[in-house]
Order: sequence, then structure tokens, then C-alpha cells
Amino acid sequence: MSRFEEVIDRKGSSSVKWDLTKTVFGKDDVLPMWVADMDFLPPEDVLEALGNRLKHGIFGYTFVGDPTADSIKDWIQKRHGWKIEKSWLQYSPGVVPAISTIIQALTSPLDKILVQSPVYTPFFNLVEDNGREIVNAQLKYQDGSYSIDYQAFEESLKTGVKLFLLCNPHNPSGRVWKKEELTKIAELCKKYNVVIVSDEIHSDLVYKSHTHTPLASLNDTFRDMTITCIAPSKTFNLAGLQASAMITPNSELREKIAGIHKKQGFFTLNTFGISGMEAAYRHGEQWLEEILDYLQENVKVTKNFLEEHLPELTLVDPEGTYLLWIDCTKLKLSDEELKNRLLDKGKLALEPGTKYGPGGEGFVRMNIACPRETLLDGLERLRVALG
Repeated sequence: MSRFEEVIDRKGSSSVKWDLTKTVFGKDDVLPMWVADMDFLPPEDVLEALGNRLKHGIFGYTFVGDPTADSIKDWIQKRHGWKIEKSWLQYSPGVVPAISTIIQALTSPLDKILVQSPVYTPFFNLVEDNGREIVNAQLKYQDGSYSIDYQAFEESLKTGVKLFLLCNPHNPSGRVWKKEELTKIAELCKKYNVVIVSDEIHSDLVYKSHTHTPLASLNDTFRDMTITCIAPSKTFNLAGLQASAMITPNSELREKIAGIHKKQGFFTLNTFGISGMEAAYRHGEQWLEEILDYLQENVKVTKNFLEEHLPELTLVDPEGTYLLWIDCTKLKLSDEELKNRLLDKGKLALEPGTKYGPGGEGFVRMNIACPRETLLDGLERLRVALG
């Protein structure tokens, strides 16, 4: 039996996904397939590293040292072919707080920040909560696939945008942007002197026949105008350890980010986050290859199920991530009706597409990073709700 077949009871572990359904959805009798974490154990080497650190027994102030930085540097070069310098690395409890820090460091109140909806919900929240203005260049959706509207993108940049938040691989659609696409948008950002923040938290979760390209790796010019955010959290199911990194080659940008960290009083990561991150990047590759195979099979199972039982739903074929973006618009249901049928009839908690901004109407996002048994239960609930 695959190590990923084990169903682990996460209730009572302060799990956002499993223990907050009543708070978020108003119901606690639903199967949660919403928050983007996995229902799998992380690599054994990570658990061993955390266990060894626990056995040491003293948890005083801990710094992120060269061994951890080296593990990140080596991982990025091996997996993505990008040679980075250790001096470029800065740390944050997560990619979301990292983006907020960058917004505060590189923009001023009322400055314009560009996003491409439908996109990861915190992109909108972080811009608004920091008193900046959202500018949206909505992605084009046609024949079950997403592409960049370059004309809309450039028109948006012309309005005086200071920062562009890129999601690559894209959440929620699962698109892995190609080199040509990244080059086009980077050239436009260069033309209008816009800094790029590239959220690449899903960069390791890319399926066969697709390749993740760090935007900053394309050339030196793009490198110096880009801040890349990564973390082991999605890749190895370590979100609760709260450890991420920003790769900022441009020293001027790096100093501005450091200035905000100083104002925040932030100077290091959680002790276990440091140990877990290093162990994951050092020893997690074989586990990652196995989980990608398992997830790809979960995608196949889902696609076949929808084609057989729910042909009116369209699965946007994911090129990466374990998040499935499902087009329910042919059902002609309002988003409220869609949500109620999922919760009341199917007893299934999915992310509503409206959370991802304009273009998300009539869609739902489903997390399939779970044992096959759980996935099949979720799909049957989806059939009951929408069939």
C-alpha cells in the first residue's frame, strides 16, 4: 500500500481545515477539501529532524544559519536550474506575511498594485489591508484554459502601478506559466518600471510534461526587478512550521525589506521551522517524486469521475498544484445556490470561486492532496450535490 493511502484523523489537532469548518462554513458535518494543505505525513527525514531537535530539549533563540541557506540554494539550483546567492535570502514566517512586508517596504499608501484574477485571495486582502489600490488585469478563460491578456496587462501598468503580484504556478487554475509568457509580462513591467513579486510557493508541485521557470532566472535584468517567494510548506506539508524565504538579488530592494523587518521586530524563524525547512530541502526529493505521482493519479481519477457522473462540470486541467479549479457555470446556478447545494446536499466544503475575484464566479476549488479514499468520498458528495 502506498504511504499516501493512510487516512489520518486530523480532528482535534487545531487544524484549520478540519477543526474550523463550523466557523468558516457554519457546519461541522462536512468533508473539508478547501484549505491548501495536505492530509499526508511529510517526509520521514523531516519528522526525524524535528524529533532530534525536540530531544535536544532547549529552545532558546535560534538563527537561520548557512546549512539552511545552503539547503535552499542547492534545492533551487537542482530542481529549477537557477543559481542563487545565499546573500539574496531573507526569511519570513510564510509567503503571505512576506508579501505584506514587501508591500510595506516598496510602496506607499494609495499606490497601485497589479493582480491577475481569479487569483489567490490574500493578494486582494494584503493590498487593501495595507491601504493600497488594487488594479486587476483579469486572465482570459477560453476552452477550459487560462491565458494572459497582454493588452489588459499593459493598460493596467499604464495607470501608474508600482508593484505586480505574480502567482506562478497559478492558484487556483493550476497554470504553470511558460518562459515566453513570463518574458512578455516581465518586459512590460520593465518598460513601466514595476517591481515583480513572484509567489512561487507551488513551484515544486508541477506535473510531468510541464516545467516551472523562476521568472527571476530568465535574465539579469528581470532578476534585479523581481522578489521571489518560496516555502517548503506546500511542497512537504509543513505550513504549520511557519518558515519561508524571499529571494531578493537586488541589494537596494533587500535593504528596504530588512528595514520593515526591523520595524516589525522580526529577526528569525521558529526553531522547528528552521530544522524542518532544512531537512525537507536536503532529503525530501524522493518523497516529492512519489507524491507527484500520487497526486497526478488523483487528478486522473477526478477527471474520469467528472466525465462519467458530472459531465456538465469542466475541470481546468492542472499543470501544477494539488488544487483543482472546476467550472460549474453550465449548471446555471448562482454562487449562493452552488454553495448551499454543496454544503446542504453534498456535505462538502469547497472554496467558492468568488473568493478569487472577478472571473471566479461559477467555479469551485477542490483540494485533492488526500488519500484516494477521501478523494472518492469527496467526489461522491460532489455528485450528490450537483448531479
